[in-house]
Amino acid sequence: MATLDTAVTARESEVLALLGQHLTNAQIARALFISVRTVESHVSALLRKYEVPDRRSLARLAAPSAAPVRGELPVPVTRFLGRDIERAELTAALAGHQLVTVVGPGGVGKTRLAIEVAADLAETRRDGSWFVDLVRVTDPSAVLATVAEAVGVPERRVTSPEAALVASLAGGDGLLVLDNCEHLIDPVRGCIDLVARACPGVTILATSRTRLMLPQEWVYSVPGLSVTADGGDAVSLFEARAVQATGEASPPDRARVAALCLELEGLALAIELAASRYATLGLDGLEAGLHERLRFLTAGGHSADRHSSLRDTIGWSYDLLTPTDRALLRGVAVFAARFDVDAARVVAVPGWDHAAVADGLSRLADHSLLLVDRGEPTSYRLLETIRQFAEEQARAAGEHEALRARHEQWSRAETAALRTVDAEDAWSVRFDRVVDDVRAALHWSAADDRRQARAAAFAGEFADVLFLRGRPTEAQHRYEQAAALAPHSDDRIRFLRLAAGAAASRYAGDDTLRLLRAAADTALETGDRAGAAVDLAWMSIYVDRQPGIMAHARPGEAAALRTEAEAVCDDSVRAAAAIATARAWAADYRSPDALRLSQRAIQLASEAGDGQLECAALDYECTIHQDLDQPRAAGAAIERRLQLIRNLPIGAGTGFELVDTLQMACDISITLGELAAAGGYADRLADLPFFRDEHLGIVRRILVDALAGRFDDTVRHAERFRVGWERGGRNAAAGLAKGAYAAAMVHGMLGDDEQRTRWQQVTRDLGVAPELLEGPETGWAPTFDALLDLHRGAPVRALGRLSAGLDDSELWRCPAIDWRPWYAAAWVEAAVLADSTDALTRVDPARRAARDNPIASAIISRAVAIATGDRSAVEELAATFAGLGCPYQEARTRGLAAQTRAQST
Repeated sequence: MATLDTAVTARESEVLALLGQHLTNAQIARALFISVRTVESHVSALLRKYEVPDRRSLARLAAPSAAPVRGELPVPVTRFLGRDIERAELTAALAGHQLVTVVGPGGVGKTRLAIEVAADLAETRRDGSWFVDLVRVTDPSAVLATVAEAVGVPERRVTSPEAALVASLAGGDGLLVLDNCEHLIDPVRGCIDLVARACPGVTILATSRTRLMLPQEWVYSVPGLSVTADGGDAVSLFEARAVQATGEASPPDRARVAALCLELEGLALAIELAASRYATLGLDGLEAGLHERLRFLTAGGHSADRHSSLRDTIGWSYDLLTPTDRALLRGVAVFAARFDVDAARVVAVPGWDHAAVADGLSRLADHSLLLVDRGEPTSYRLLETIRQFAEEQARAAGEHEALRARHEQWSRAETAALRTVDAEDAWSVRFDRVVDDVRAALHWSAADDRRQARAAAFAGEFADVLFLRGRPTEAQHRYEQAAALAPHSDDRIRFLRLAAGAAASRYAGDDTLRLLRAAADTALETGDRAGAAVDLAWMSIYVDRQPGIMAHARPGEAAALRTEAEAVCDDSVRAAAAIATARAWAADYRSPDALRLSQRAIQLASEAGDGQLECAALDYECTIHQDLDQPRAAGAAIERRLQLIRNLPIGAGTGFELVDTLQMACDISITLGELAAAGGYADRLADLPFFRDEHLGIVRRILVDALAGRFDDTVRHAERFRVGWERGGRNAAAGLAKGAYAAAMVHGMLGDDEQRTRWQQVTRDLGVAPELLEGPETGWAPTFDALLDLHRGAPVRALGRLSAGLDDSELWRCPAIDWRPWYAAAWVEAAVLADSTDALTRVDPARRAARDNPIASAIISRAVAIATGDRSAVEELAATFAGLGCPYQEARTRGLAAQTRAQST
């Protein structure tokens, strides 16, 4: 892990210290007298400098002995008053039930009560409390992802949001607060049922205007604030807000306030709205105005009266606004989440100048109709009850459709601006601030039959940005939505292919094939035989090239798809290239025709100008050279792939090829002992914009640092990987296991066997059977174990782990052959240090195996020098390792030279 020695600015140090106290961004901003936006920038910089995945990890650095960082709760801008009885009753209910739903009419104070109880209970739970504001969610399909992100589980490309959420919370001990569930009852039920069944240590507190109707649900009805002869909670609330509004030290007449609060049914929001007007109307004005509105209430049930009381109070407060402020309130009701002055100018009141909008929003906030976040820039939000009222007024005024259209136009403009991605954290911050409004605008647009063509284009643009943000699952969903909405076949086909690309990039093989099949069928319907042939050929390529991403084996399917592609193919060069690439991938690597088939596919793809097809064909050629123990030739193929991807745009259609090329470039460089180049490719992989929140890009960095001997870096990157993997659902992905096993080796070299055992278990959990770790089949497992044994001075044990010879043609096939040079080096060194009689006979075959790897070759030369007692040669090799960027082997060489000197004397 990183330490506090990392270079940070003075302000960053202050922010880090407050993170260690588990403060929110808003609390830190107030403590340091800076904006929330500035805090966000400092947090992003700290995450980057310390190379940790989230603010929880930063808090551990700042306060390593502290308890785990708790989930953040909203910070109310006013002090919570009263409700002692309700707090005690709700706390007791949560102690005895896994799911408690707080119900009551809008404005009764459900959210504030839930936040206060959650804050109380956070200190008693290991993981504290998590708060999920669902009021900003308009798309039911986004509920689970919103909950997952709120508890620190961003979307991962190799697992579903459901699996990631369950994996993150399965061993948790905390309180999950789901606020404002009433408009999303069905998806909320599904989410709660998932968490309740799989995460017994998590208690769920939901707020809703109606119960959720789940079998395990305990319902707690929130009453109005109490009103008694001598005051009560309602009167205390009015007095506090009135004093706050006027600055007067003494409260108004308590008896008259009590009577007023009784008429308002003790509804917290209604009382706050009335109190906000006390400064200008006084009690006389409040009584007269409210009596006029409330006298029209009809008899009915208690909750119905409360709802009417609140609506009439909001209506009375609304009527007191100036016409321009009423128009502004109606306009901003279209926003799903927080908005700033510039957004309000464009959407709510076009034509107003900046100062007029800012002043109007300030007045609405003064009258308790808006919530304010004084960050940079200042942003605003309506309470849902007030937003619904204002939206109704906009409908009544005939403004709703125009507001929605402007909101959609603004959302599309924000989306378009985000389609040009950069590496700055500000890009992600901007995306996160508008994503809920973009979803809401798209939801509205897609529901209007008259706007389907526009909605299709919008969904596709949104999908582009989602993919760049590292949300491939939702991106795939939005591309499919765009395809379903698109009125023209060409657009449907394009969106289906992009959806397939998003699916492939998250290794969802079955979805990839389903979407390519839909694209091929649609292409055939329109007479595009060449396009259909390409889609079918790509399906065949995926089946043969990536069988591991398929949910089940597909024997014979690739051949059937090739036959189908050939049947529909016309004279298109691109279709011929795709079919040629599919034929190549069907061939055995060591067949006489394999190289000819790959080169033919490469030639046709180059003639067609299709960089992705050429990459796929070059990938097959690279695999042939790897399998034939020709790493230099494999490296040449990779270099051509790297040149091709420089010209590919970054997006869903290219994501799989970009990742695969960089992964293979790193792997081949490791085989060649070119660790600096391998580290560069690993960093490029991790820096891909859609990998910014992922753990997958870190694995190869772990391998590079472990082999180079940069053990502190290895441990730090391994911890980042572990956190991301666990939060991503602890998915089995055997391709990542060698990184975990490298971390196990390094912990062993550092003398931490407890951590070594832990990482060995991670390796198994990633999908590698224990017997594979015991045998030579992987290539990397025996190599890492032997390197550790040699480090510990146990060459005989290392020799036992390296039981396979270097001439076993069945063992040393791709991908195990990538590790043959490193294995060969340890194979010779173990034999020499164990005084094996065949030590020197191993040298020539080992040198042939390691001929293209200068680090492995230097280890073999060192073993020969030790065996022959050539102390000066051993000493000279220390400089060789230093030049190769291997500090561990440099230090080990000096130690072995000292031993050789001692033995010679």
